[in-house]
Amino acid sequence: MHTQDFAAHDLDELDRGLIHALQIHPRAPWTLVGDVLGVNPVTAARRWHRLQEAGLAWVTAYPQLSDSRIVVTGIVEVDAEPGVGEDVAEALAAEPSVANVKLTAGSRDLVIALQASDLGELSQLTTALFRGAPGVRATRTHVATGVPSEGSRWRLRALDATQLARLQEALPPAEPLPSGTTGWDPLDIRLLELLSVDGRMAISDLAEHADAPLTTVRRRLRSLLGSRVCLRCDLARPLSGWPLSAVYFASVPAERLEETSRALAGVREVRSCAITAGPHNLVIDVWLRASGDVHAFEAHLSRRLPRLTIEDRSVVLRTVKHMG
Repeated sequence: MHTQDFAAHDLDELDRGLIHALQIHPRAPWTLVGDVLGVNPVTAARRWHRLQEAGLAWVTAYPQLSDSRIVVTGIVEVDAEPGVGEDVAEALAAEPSVANVKLTAGSRDLVIALQASDLGELSQLTTALFRGAPGVRATRTHVATGVPSEGSRWRLRALDATQLARLQEALPPAEPLPSGTTGWDPLDIRLLELLSVDGRMAISDLAEHADAPLTTVRRRLRSLLGSRVCLRCDLARPLSGWPLSAVYFASVPAERLEETSRALAGVREVRSCAITAGPHNLVIDVWLRASGDVHAFEAHLSRRLPRLTIEDRSVVLRTVKHMG
């Protein structure tokens, strides 16, 4: 089924519980998921397969955005020539280094997120992507100096405290990034590629596709997921109850950045918040329930965070690419 067909019926209680469970523990075994939800593990697996095949929910992987030693993120505003925004968006979405592509209304036609290993590579990418690119009139790049909140922390809120605690207890312990770690070797890169397509891919399948020994893949996967790679369960936005997306460009005095970003991370509508070096020091992605909430949410933030100034905003017309 297409997303819009499914949206007419909405998700049932089991669907919502299943997605919330995988938001907490994306690679949880079906035995644990079934036990937490009170259903047979086969039923849980079959329901997940149905959601995944329909493109309604999925588990993906990407470098941990909060550590600049692992990945540098650039948020790029793109102005397109009239009538070719869709073509530019599709061309950019085909680039592996481009994680997000959003067609927007307002002062820019697109907002994209680029991921690079360092600032030098980010500069090369922006040059290669946009120099002479057909349909691109202008670009403005904001370098993220911190990502205090991102989409892997957003929750559907379908499970109770006891269920959440059981899933949290089963999570493997996080491992700090080993000192002196630089770059990604070919096996790291291949595993990240495979997990970005299916974050729940079985270790045996990962080993087969990566052409590496099972024990090596198991050990490497444990290291990657503990320190350098983030797993995330995503849900098609029309089914989330928050069908509208918007991007706010905001500023706050530098001495207030830390406390403001912490406060924004606790606001349910906020999907991600990047601290950036540029004309605005915060770029905030939000999910909203209706178009009228674009201004109501802004008013709410102004009351809650009086030192925060929203300097511009864009409604997302269509998300062309979502975290790869």
